[in-house]
Amino acid sequence: MKINFQYTALILLLATFQFSSAQKEGEDLGNEVVNVVKPYAPTISDAFKIKETPSLEDEDNSKKEEIKYNIFSFPVASTFTPSKGRAAAVDKTAQERLFKNYVTLAIGNYGNANAELFVTENVGESGYIGGMLRHFSSQGGIKDLVLEDKFSNSALDLTYGYKQSNLSWTADLGYQHQIYYWYGVQQDYFGVPDPAKYNGVDAQHTFHNFYLGSKLALNDSFFKEASFKFNRFWDSFDSAENRFYIKPSFDFTINDTKIKTDLIVDYVGGDFSNNYDDTGAIKYGYTNFGVHPSFVINRSDWTIDLGAAAFYSLDLENSNNKFFVYPEINASLKVVGDLMIFYAGAEGGLDQNSYRDLSNQNPFVSPTLSIAPTDRQYDIFAGLKGKLSSAVSYNVRGSYTSEKNKALFLVNQLPDVGVGFLSDFKGYQLGNSFQLAYDDVKTISFFGELKADFTKNVAFGVNATFNSYKTDAQQEAWNLPALKLATTVDVNITPKWYAGASLFFVGERKDLIQYGIGGTDIATLDSYLDANAHVGFKYNERWTAFLKLNNIANQAYEKWLNYPVQQFQVMLGANYKFDF
Repeated sequence: MKINFQYTALILLLATFQFSSAQKEGEDLGNEVVNVVKPYAPTISDAFKIKETPSLEDEDNSKKEEIKYNIFSFPVASTFTPSKGRAAAVDKTAQERLFKNYVTLAIGNYGNANAELFVTENVGESGYIGGMLRHFSSQGGIKDLVLEDKFSNSALDLTYGYKQSNLSWTADLGYQHQIYYWYGVQQDYFGVPDPAKYNGVDAQHTFHNFYLGSKLALNDSFFKEASFKFNRFWDSFDSAENRFYIKPSFDFTINDTKIKTDLIVDYVGGDFSNNYDDTGAIKYGYTNFGVHPSFVINRSDWTIDLGAAAFYSLDLENSNNKFFVYPEINASLKVVGDLMIFYAGAEGGLDQNSYRDLSNQNPFVSPTLSIAPTDRQYDIFAGLKGKLSSAVSYNVRGSYTSEKNKALFLVNQLPDVGVGFLSDFKGYQLGNSFQLAYDDVKTISFFGELKADFTKNVAFGVNATFNSYKTDAQQEAWNLPALKLATTVDVNITPKWYAGASLFFVGERKDLIQYGIGGTDIATLDSYLDANAHVGFKYNERWTAFLKLNNIANQAYEKWLNYPVQQFQVMLGANYKFDF
C-alpha cells in the first residue's frame, strides 16, 4: 500500500506538537510499547510541489470571477459619552467692576487744589450723554517774587453721542476759564528789588474759550466721516478770536484700489485792541482750503501710502493769497517680521497758528501777537521699529524738517525805566511777557524710544529727542531745547497698592533780552530735571486714595525766562467711583 506523503507529514507534526505540550506541562506519560510493522523511508519522488495557480481540467472553471464588495451601512445608536475636558488650573483674578462716573478731589502745598467730576448716562437704546468738570488752581507762593503768581484753570465739557451699526454721531459743547499773572519780572533791571515799586501794577490776565463741535461717521458709504469745530476765544484785554474748522473725508474704490480724500477748510480771524507799543490795533484773518488725496498699496511685507496735500491760503487782511503743495508719503517694510520694521516717508502741511493754541503752549504771551500760519514745507524721516522680545518694543527715527515762518516765543522788550512809574505800564509791558518771532527754521532731529511691559504689573518707558536747529534771520531758535529726555515706570505692587514715577530732563534754551534804552543780551536758561512720583491705595472698588509728589529735586528752574516754577509739591487726594 502506498503511503501519501502529505498524511505522513501531518501525523509527524501532530506527534511533535503533542510531545512539546506534554513537556511543557511536565506530566508523566508512563511506558508504552509501539510496534512498527514496516519502517517508512520516503523519497523525493513521493512529494510533489504545490503550484501557485493550479491547472484545472474543467474549462468552465478557468475564468476568474470578478468580485464586488458592497458595504451595507445602517445607523447604530451609540452609548459612548466623551468626558468633558478641563482647563488647566490658573490663578483666578476677580474682574474689576467698571463704573460710569467718578469724582476726584486733591489738595496740597502752595494752596494747590485739583477737582474732577465725570458723569455719563445712556439715553434710549443708542444714545448717551456725558459731562466733565475740571479745576486746578494754586494760591502761589514762589519765593522772591514781587508780583502775584496765582493761577486757575477750570473747564466744563458736555457731550451727546448716538451710535448704530451703520453710523455714529457726537456733539460737543464746552467752556474754559483761565487766570494767570505775568510775574516773571527781571528785577535787577529796575534797580534794588523793592516790592513797593510794583504797587499798582496789575499783572493779571484772563482767558475765556467757548467751543462747539461735532463728528459724524458712516460705515457703508463713500462719505466716511466729517468733523467740525468752532472756537470763540477772548481775554481780559478786549482781544477776541474766532476759529472754524471742518474736515469731510471720502473713500473711493477704483480698479480695486481704495482712494481716500480729505477736504479741509480752516479759518482763523481775530484782533488785538493794541500792539505792544500802544500805537494801533492788530487784526488778522486766514482761510486755508485744502485737499488731501491718498491711496494705499499693501503687500505681504511692505506697505506704501502715497498721497499729496494742496492748500490755498487767503490772507483776508492783506490780500496776500498763496498756493502750497506738500508730499504725503509713508512706507514700511518688514525686515524681520514684527521684530524689525523699516519705515520712511515725507510729509508737510500748512499749520494754522491761533491765539488760543499759542496761549496754551505759553500762557504768558502778551495780547499783542502777530498771527500767521506756518509753512511746513517737508518733514523727511526714516527709522526702525519693532520688538526686542514679546514684552519689549523700540522705535528709533531720524528726520530733517524745513519750516518757513515758524513761530518762536521771544520775550518782549523791557521798558525805558526813565519814563514814568511802573504803574504807568500795562501788566505785560515790563519785559515779563512774550511775543512771536517768525523765521525759517531747518531742524535735524533724532528720536529713540523703548517700552517694556515686564509683567502685567510692571510697565516701563524711556525716550529721548535730540534737535539741531538752523535759523535764517534770528540768532537762535529761541526757547527751543536741543535735548529732551523722559522716562516713566508704573507698578502694581499688590491688588490694593500701586505706584509710579516719572523723570523729565530738558536741555538749555536761549532767549533774547531787549532793553528799552538800547542793546540786547542773549540769556541762557539752564537745563532742568523734574522728578515726580505717586502712590495709591485702592480701599475698595469705589474708593481710592493717592499721594503725588512733584519736583522732588526741589528745583526752582525756569521753564520760561524769569518764570521760576513751584518747588517741591505734595498733593493728597481721593477718587470715588459711582453709578446712578
